[in-house]
Amino acid sequence: MWDFNATATVSERLEALVDAGLQTQRDAQPPRHYLGASRLGAACERQLQYESAQAPVDPGRAFSGRLLRIFERGHRMEEAMAGWLRAAGFVLETEAHDGQQFGFSALDGRLQGHVDGVLRAGPDGLSYPALWESKCVNASSWRQLAKSGLAVARPTYAAQVALYQAYLELHRHPALFTAINADTLELYAEAVPFDAALAQRMSDRAVRVITATEAGELLPRGFAQATHLECRFCAYAARCWGGGA
Repeated sequence: MWDFNATATVSERLEALVDAGLQTQRDAQPPRHYLGASRLGAACERQLQYESAQAPVDPGRAFSGRLLRIFERGHRMEEAMAGWLRAAGFVLETEAHDGQQFGFSALDGRLQGHVDGVLRAGPDGLSYPALWESKCVNASSWRQLAKSGLAVARPTYAAQVALYQAYLELHRHPALFTAINADTLELYAEAVPFDAALAQRMSDRAVRVITATEAGELLPRGFAQATHLECRFCAYAARCWGGGA
């Protein structure tokens, strides 16, 4: 029940209610018992182990309601981008014939990935069929992409694209990667040729992470100091550096 006598503002009370609802929805979702291909490009293999094993995150490190809203924004903007591509003349499929999202499963289901779509035809300048992968990013990330390109600015995304191209056999033609600037709605697009070496490295990494996790062996940390920026923001930092398993 809404407490109209509370000292919090209407915005604060509403935000708390929305965030609690989103967190309840998240907690009701079944756990994911596989390594997600979208994460394989992350810098730390031990972090990937914790994620794939569904290890409990450190206290207070669960996704906040605000972060869950940001995730949903990404899903909604992906839907918008799909509509814009179709309006521009692209023949875009975002679901397989069974109505499910395009994806793949490997290593007896222990590695899985789901792609945003497949371009079957469209305007001149691209070859088809081609993988389509889309992101909605903040202004700073968007500028980095526009300046340096996908492989340099967002290597995790580049690894994701290469894996998807390999496992869905969409490697013959460059993928179309698009990014929406969440602040200005500017669009970035890049044709991404298949990087076979990167796809192989990420596939090998998946085997290494899964094999070590199932054997109960912790892989080396990605960084030498707990004060490293990525360690400080890792949801498993206390577990990792505190010696927990």
